[in-house]
Amino acid sequence: MLAETICSAVSAAGLGIAAVTAYRKRFLTATRIAAYSLVPIGLVLTGVVEWVAGIAFKPSVWLGFGVLGLSWLLFMTTRAIERRSGTTRAERKAARAAERNEAVAPAASAPSLGGEAVQSPFSADPVYRVHSSL
Repeated sequence: MLAETICSAVSAAGLGIAAVTAYRKRFLTATRIAAYSLVPIGLVLTGVVEWVAGIAFKPSVWLGFGVLGLSWLLFMTTRAIERRSGTTRAERKAARAAERNEAVAPAASAPSLGGEAVQSPFSADPVYRVHSSL
């Protein structure tokens, strides 16, 4: 009841200010002030103010907000840790799949299945030679 009265008074005061502003020939500003001042009375008429006043004093509602806040905090903590490690869940999954399916070294030009590394005189990378027993 008190919230509805306060919202009505705020709307009336805002409309008064809009009228004075329009009298000073600042019609665009007056229209904007009138629009803002109609919001509180609109909230009263739709029942939003009564609903907010009803939930504001229930401990279960505040407990629910606390649980939602804790959930948000946990999500943000895990995202921050993921970003610090530089990998995401999808990247780790792709890396595990690549390890299982990899038969060639990532930077090698030949399969790394028991060959010996020989340093090439023209390159900084070792050249892999595979010995065959033919």
